[in-house]
Amino acid sequence: MHAERKRRPVSEVLETPPADWERILNQDGKLRPSTGDSKLDSAVRQWLLQDKNPKTSAMIQEMVNQGDVKELKKCFSSRMEFGTAGLRAAMGPGISCMNDLTIIQTTQGFCQYLEGSFDNLKERGVVIGYDARAHPPSGGNSKRFARLAAAVFISRGVPVHLFSDITPTPFVPFTVSHLDNGYKVYWENGAQIISPHDKGISKAIEENLEPWPESWNIDNALKNSLLKDPYKNVYTDYFKAIQKHCLHSEINKLSEVKIVHTSVHAFELHPPYAVEEQKNPDPEFPTVKYPNPEEGEGVLTLSFALAEKEGSCVVLANDPDADRLAIAEKQESGSWRVFTGNELGALLGWWMFYCWKRQNTDEGSVKNLYMLSSTVSSKILRAIAVKEGFHFEETLTGFKWMGNRARDLLDQGKTVLFAFEEAIGYMCSPSVLDKDGVSAAAIAGEMISYLATKNTTLSQQLTTIFNDYGYHISKNSYFICHDQDVIRNLFERLRNYNGQKDSYPTECGRFSITAVRDLTTGYDSNQPDNKALLPTSRSSQMITFTFSNGGVATMRTSGTEPKIKYYTELCTAPGDSDVTTLKKELDELVDAIIEHFFQPQKNKLQPKPE
Repeated sequence: MHAERKRRPVSEVLETPPADWERILNQDGKLRPSTGDSKLDSAVRQWLLQDKNPKTSAMIQEMVNQGDVKELKKCFSSRMEFGTAGLRAAMGPGISCMNDLTIIQTTQGFCQYLEGSFDNLKERGVVIGYDARAHPPSGGNSKRFARLAAAVFISRGVPVHLFSDITPTPFVPFTVSHLDNGYKVYWENGAQIISPHDKGISKAIEENLEPWPESWNIDNALKNSLLKDPYKNVYTDYFKAIQKHCLHSEINKLSEVKIVHTSVHAFELHPPYAVEEQKNPDPEFPTVKYPNPEEGEGVLTLSFALAEKEGSCVVLANDPDADRLAIAEKQESGSWRVFTGNELGALLGWWMFYCWKRQNTDEGSVKNLYMLSSTVSSKILRAIAVKEGFHFEETLTGFKWMGNRARDLLDQGKTVLFAFEEAIGYMCSPSVLDKDGVSAAAIAGEMISYLATKNTTLSQQLTTIFNDYGYHISKNSYFICHDQDVIRNLFERLRNYNGQKDSYPTECGRFSITAVRDLTTGYDSNQPDNKALLPTSRSSQMITFTFSNGGVATMRTSGTEPKIKYYTELCTAPGDSDVTTLKKELDELVDAIIEHFFQPQKNKLQPKPE
């Protein structure tokens, strides 16, 4: 094991020791001045011995010089958790952040895990892409991280397909499926990793924390014959693959609809109007408070202004790494409607099925067709499936579950047409077994063009879908909470309601509860043996309540943010268009949930910012 190698002297580890190195370490390598916490001292000392990035090492040095134990503990209290397909954390120094050293350590562990999993890894290789994110104070940026990861693999003789430029996230799993393996992390099936790989990789990372001799050597890696650039071929092949799932030759040239967005030219759509201030990558995201179109109107202000100027009625928006899609449409009143993730799931699901029917005349083949959504997303696809005769399945939250389930179905010879999650993530083609904002934007553009030829808006089409399959109204939000004890107590209270052990609530205000599913403990009252069918995890909180009025509410913790999220939905039967009553009922249900399930801890929770 590389972690068992004899530790090298400081002079061999650091290319350029810090100017005040003597102030930080004694001759025996012990930290000076001491923080008074031996465990923290040891972690800081280890960092200073291993980090070759002068900016992050200087940041830690300054904290030590100033005796800033609070900040040091933030940097070294816990290592980033290897969870949903990889690592998520702010860029900065220390083991709790994304930086050169933690990227090297993570990649070394991942590399060793792959070496133990694939006998032919040196023939297959890995795929690495990167986005535009950067953090100048620490010298960290995605391009450098990608090159460091490449250096690690190449040092072990593993071929690397490293994109030469900023890459939409969906290009990586697409390349994995067409070439080798990938690192966000995607497994050989092109889907994000799930257990046991996440746990195995985490263990391998802990066993390979000391940088290998060539892991810092980017220059040698970039000159190595094992390094290939897949960008040009993948760009062409990706759009060819996506086009197979569309009717672009029949529709897009007929429509004169104007769309504000970035480039979607591959589908023969009329060139969209690009928002000049936002079309080029900028790691500082200067035009928005938070660069996520899921946040709604605030992120789309510049898009609306351009649309007004050019006479466009539709805005399409991707996030910076292009794996999510938001859509807004100008209403007759002059206001803009930003569709929810569930509403777009209904529209895109309807459109994908419409296109499939146009291309498949064998009525019996519908029985081989599947659509998927996450368990906290709208069940509109289930309603469509029941009426149209195809299959619908729900999975745990996240595309790692939908992607892997899609792969299983594809391997069985099934057709997986569409999958989505309410957080504006859409999989419109099995060519990418992950959320893909690029293909979703192109396919949405085609749908918009088609509707324009029928003089129909997106809002009108959504109403038609709800009339045909039943109105599905959702109301989702969250509370912020940084105290894990408060979160734990809130959920444990629901599992031991009114002080009765292993007893869940049977009512919530005036609403009766008919079923409970707890995917933390594995309990499901709807199953004969009370055992949940979906995978369970003790490391996260998730409880779903079903109500006598047909309402469904799920409460869960976020895997990446200090949030307790709740998702609710009510629906009508097909043909029932009493939306006003439905919305009123849902509002009252959400109010009851907040009062009865959140209230005991509510003074310790921060509501979602307006």
